[in-house]
Amino acid sequence: MKIKESAENYLETILIIKNKKGLVRSIDVANELSVTKPSVSVAMKKFREDGYITVDKEGYILLTDKGYEIANRMYERHLIIAKTLMALGVSESIAYEDSCKIEHHISDESFDRIKEFLLKKENEK
Repeated sequence: MKIKESAENYLETILIIKNKKGLVRSIDVANELSVTKPSVSVAMKKFREDGYITVDKEGYILLTDKGYEIANRMYERHLIIAKTLMALGVSESIAYEDSCKIEHHISDESFDRIKEFLLKKENEK
């Protein structure tokens, strides 16, 4: 299942906000991504139609299993890549900024090796 980078960012952002606040509204997504509310509304409509989210009667956004799978995969990549970059001496702010760019383009094979490397390095401590 391959979706566009912007869609991955939206889904990952929904997950991050959910983890921080417990509830997610469109305005939260717009603020977090620095995009307009109409842009978020268009994206959320498409995500509902494609089965990535549901929106309850109060307007709260909920990830479906399908949406959560993508969001969680991107968030894991984001964290693992950032941690690896920091272990290599990259500053935290740059590591997280770069991980946002890398997470969408890295192959599963390369990511799996990076993850294994980081876990091995952490277990050696």
